[in-house]
Amino acid sequence: MSGLRAHLEGGCTTLSRCWRITRRDGRVLGFTDHDRDLEFDGCRYEAASGMTARALSRTTGLSADNSEALGALQSAALCESDLRAGRYDGAEVEVLLVNWRDVAERQVLFAGSLGEISRADGAFRAELRGLSEALAQVRDRIYQRSCTAVLGDALCRVDLNTPAYRLELPAGDIREGRIFVFPLQGYEDRWFERGRLRVLSGAGEGLSGMIRNDRQSGSGREVELWDRLAADISPGDLLELTAGCDRQIATCRAKFANHVNYRGFPHLPSEDWLTAVPGRRI
Repeated sequence: MSGLRAHLEGGCTTLSRCWRITRRDGRVLGFTDHDRDLEFDGCRYEAASGMTARALSRTTGLSADNSEALGALQSAALCESDLRAGRYDGAEVEVLLVNWRDVAERQVLFAGSLGEISRADGAFRAELRGLSEALAQVRDRIYQRSCTAVLGDALCRVDLNTPAYRLELPAGDIREGRIFVFPLQGYEDRWFERGRLRVLSGAGEGLSGMIRNDRQSGSGREVELWDRLAADISPGDLLELTAGCDRQIATCRAKFANHVNYRGFPHLPSEDWLTAVPGRRI
């Protein structure tokens, strides 16, 4: 920082902005508004990205320093299909001010994540959310009958690597982009309902969707998603099915034998009981 400060105080500056984006699948991309590529910390910052940013609002306290990143889809690494597929949703973002003559002289201007992304006419607009954004999320425990844990998380503790709860198989017949038919036997009806289908190979690798219906039929097992995936899935692509949970104590006990870790309150009185008044005995 001392070197960058001396450079700024010198009057004549050679500055550029760099964006480092780390997607949830681990891929790291770098972009810069300089007219040549820059490289430091093992990341190459591409100049032909067409990315710009609005003025960053820096605040004190816990208020969020949100801004926006704007850009044209000019980079081979940044394509509309990936944006549409949600591969950049929630990606970590770091914006740096860099002396392009000496990239060791740089300062982090913003650190956070990508929020809402919109696309139109070959360009995109992405909301930048500061690190304090997470503090605005409600994280208290809720008192309700159904379980508040997520199947397989640290609170639930169900081992989803068990073959009964997770399996991999190739895609077969696909209808409307959201109905998958498998020659699958040995699982009860609705076993995967409320679970997740994840794509492990092909054009949609890394994408996933929530399972709406799971039925055994004469032609095989039909697994229907709530929404079609944002990429084309081809027969033969490897898929992963994860069992579903309706968050009820009976399911937790019978399906997963995990009722000791149930995170709901099944004996909580109903609203009718709470509003009841003493009746008159005749």
